[in-house]
Amino acid sequence: MERTSARRGALISLEGGEGAGKTTVLGALRARLEARGHRVVGTREPGGTPAGEAIRALLLDPAHPWVPHAELLLMFASRAQLVDTLVEPALARGDTVLADRFTDASFAYQGGGRGLPAGLIAELERVVVRRTPDLTLLLDLDVAQGLARARARGGPADRIEQEREDFFERVRATYRARAAADPARIAVVDAAQPVEAVVRDACAALDRFLDRWERGA
Repeated sequence: MERTSARRGALISLEGGEGAGKTTVLGALRARLEARGHRVVGTREPGGTPAGEAIRALLLDPAHPWVPHAELLLMFASRAQLVDTLVEPALARGDTVLADRFTDASFAYQGGGRGLPAGLIAELERVVVRRTPDLTLLLDLDVAQGLARARARGGPADRIEQEREDFFERVRATYRARAAADPARIAVVDAAQPVEAVVRDACAALDRFLDRWERGA
């Protein structure tokens, strides 16, 4: 039965490096949420709105060699549009927002990967986003294994996918450090497992969160 609670909805994000299998897990999470009666609004970053998708195309196009600060500000421009026009209205209606990446990705990619100060990113998060996800699932995977999976998918690599392996090692280290610092919000899922086990563990973490959330805990 669909939820009719007047409570604000939950913001749930899925994070992970290249080749971690986010697309498959997102589908499973959406199905689990809907089975439990949640109205789900799906989105992705960068993107999620017409303006955000235009920014995404610019950000990922290898023809545009953005400097790190420009990349960060473009990410937050897309995020500002997403939060104000999609995320906040959905949460106010009581819908559950399922996001393919959120601000943790900027800490990992523009912070860890590009070396920009975490304090700068945190200040942009405070002013532009004004909230953190209620639950974040982090698909954690060895960088070399993830890049091999990504290459096996075929197709041209986007601007970020073309980065060197040490860039992605810094991204992974930052994700893991954030998870260690905030275990109540960020649940780490071993993405090196077979896909069925990854989906099982991700859905189990989601269920644990929903059991608390739906009780109002």
